[in-house]
Amino acid sequence: MEYVERGGARIPTLGLGTWQNTGDSCAASVETALELGYRHVDTAQAYDNEAAVGRGIAAADVDRDDVFLTTKVWRSDLAADDVRPAVEASLDALETDYVDLLLAHWPHPRVPAEETLTAMAELRDDGLVEHVGVSNYTAAQLRAAQRAVDVPLVCDQVLYHPYKDQSAVRAACEDLDAALTAYSPLARGRVLDDDLLADVGRRYGKSPAQVALRWLTQQDGVVAVPKATSREHIEANLGALDFELTGEEVARIDARTGSLGVRLQNKLPALMRRFPL
Repeated sequence: MEYVERGGARIPTLGLGTWQNTGDSCAASVETALELGYRHVDTAQAYDNEAAVGRGIAAADVDRDDVFLTTKVWRSDLAADDVRPAVEASLDALETDYVDLLLAHWPHPRVPAEETLTAMAELRDDGLVEHVGVSNYTAAQLRAAQRAVDVPLVCDQVLYHPYKDQSAVRAACEDLDAALTAYSPLARGRVLDDDLLADVGRRYGKSPAQVALRWLTQQDGVVAVPKATSREHIEANLGALDFELTGEEVARIDARTGSLGVRLQNKLPALMRRFPL
């Protein structure tokens, strides 16, 4: 497994995303991933699957301390007085004493980032959280958040795939010694039908999905958390880490823009930031 080291955190470069995976299916996916060699699992309060993730970790023959576990505080709990109870509920659901990384899931225009992150930092001081960070923050919001608190923000988790430019966030993360974690790194399956990714993959005996994940994880400081439920897909994603794209191939993928549907989907985080739900 490859790792990204930022802000004192050592984050496995490839993790298992669990959004829209719940119940027994989620628990089985987590157990399978850990048994295949994953050491990074990503969940959130809003996913309604923390209990299932906890069951999967408990069922796998892997020490808890060897698993990098991330969860996120939802918008309804970003106020200072709400952060601790929310995180304690997450720990109960996950059946763990701590999480390796706690993220503020979205910025909220009516709750200052300083308020939320200060409360999260207190949890870190108390040993309930190893590291803190944010999710869905713009580059400017990330920089402002880091200025507002003394604790290092080790990660900004954002929508990132071959059809979504995140160069500004990447630059901010680099300046702040933070990782960029890519969610929906396969563009909700859109990369599977990409002729360019397929063409590049044929040179290495790789699928378009594996090429997309290699394009991400080959970038300095970038982590990817693709969702996968079947053993086949979970194992296949690991195959993104055993080859290297050339500079010319990276440049060709960098130039991708995607279909109109993908470009519209790319605007959803901006709408969510403006109209918090």
